[in-house]
Amino acid sequence: MAVSFTGCISDDLPSSKNTGTLRVSADNPRYFADSTGNIVYLTGAHTWSNLMDADTNFPPEPFDFNKYVNWLKEHNHNFIRMWTWEMLTWQSRTYRPDNSLKIYPHPYERTGSGFATDGRPKFDLTRFNQEYFTRLRERIENAGKHNIYVSVMLFEGWSMQFATDGWKNHFFNPENNINGINGDINNDGSGLEIYTLADTTITGLQEKYVKHVIDAVNHLDNVLFEISNENHPPSTEWQYHMINLIHDYEKQKPKQHPVGMTFQYKGGSNDALFASPAEWISPNNRSNNVDVRNDPPAADGRKVILYDTDHLGGIWGNQPWVWKTFLRGMNPLFMDPYDGAFIPDPPDKNWEPVRKNMGYTLKYAARMNLKNAIPHNELSTTTYCLADPGMEYIIYQEISDSSFDASLVKGRYKYEWFNPTKGIVEESGTIKVPDGKRTFKARFSGDAVLYLKNSRKVSK
Repeated sequence: MAVSFTGCISDDLPSSKNTGTLRVSADNPRYFADSTGNIVYLTGAHTWSNLMDADTNFPPEPFDFNKYVNWLKEHNHNFIRMWTWEMLTWQSRTYRPDNSLKIYPHPYERTGSGFATDGRPKFDLTRFNQEYFTRLRERIENAGKHNIYVSVMLFEGWSMQFATDGWKNHFFNPENNINGINGDINNDGSGLEIYTLADTTITGLQEKYVKHVIDAVNHLDNVLFEISNENHPPSTEWQYHMINLIHDYEKQKPKQHPVGMTFQYKGGSNDALFASPAEWISPNNRSNNVDVRNDPPAADGRKVILYDTDHLGGIWGNQPWVWKTFLRGMNPLFMDPYDGAFIPDPPDKNWEPVRKNMGYTLKYAARMNLKNAIPHNELSTTTYCLADPGMEYIIYQEISDSSFDASLVKGRYKYEWFNPTKGIVEESGTIKVPDGKRTFKARFSGDAVLYLKNSRKVSK
């Protein structure tokens, strides 16, 4: 008989309440842990205007953050990237070729004199706009009340490379500030030198901004930092510098938070991420020149990996990818079109299975002892198996109506078959297994998840 997800194996779920800042787990460094040592598995949908409003009109229509947070909780998500934009206006040749978005608010005050390229007063890069930092703090506090962790994006490098008139619309363009700052050091019209260490004045301004962000949110537990979204490959040393800056500055503060580095697009290398001083990374989908997004490599614990569709295929994702990512020891994130307001990609029913199944994986993660569970591709012929051998196993079968073998340690196990398409447990019970291989097959069509837990009490 099928039952709802809440009718699963009757272990009480641990509280999901945020307990202290995150740090890399000493027990299983594929994940973060809270201050009590409990593993915190992260998953969630992030969208582009969740911090700064964006609209074709000015002032832009305010983003309804309360509605967004409630929507995240309905899907049982516990993580978002909070996006920043360094452009005055944003226009994409690919996603928004016909009109541009006005962005508000920015981190700096617009005091004049004179007008920037968007027709509004120029920026004073020595004066911070407290509206921006207050909004940042309040939204992280709001998310924290719902046990949602927030990664604060500090810089946004994709737009400088690929958005229409990216450099023209940046506040480090001399046309847009009153301070005489010009980030286009080599006069090539790109301004990408601001994401290097080439100009100490510009780096100094960026350092002051990063410290001001830290001052605004350091007291909060549910914070992570991301240096930049998809910056260009020559930004590596600059990103390492900013990671170390955060580490050093927060040593003087009450709390220390994890810092992340995401894939450098276009032409970056995952090796640069693994070699970084960051605690977490978001790699892309290439491994030895092979596209592995549909067969992700198992995490080995060198870094906590937030496996984000943003860096795997842009607005991309599917139900099997969610489970494969979870069972390979990573934390799945989805770059979500949400309401279609920022990028005019209308809500697509194909995204809903991604959202729902991320929430399902979080429920299983909360029930498992992830201190000891690691990817064991060799224990199942599906190759998707997260296990603490002899204690618990979770196995994913993508192929409908197909059997698979699993190598189990002798014991008595509670089991359940979960249907990820319907979001229900189709069957549960207890089985006694000998050492060695055992063949399993779901009694329903579609992909399937098998969860096995030794009937002995599993200590966390």
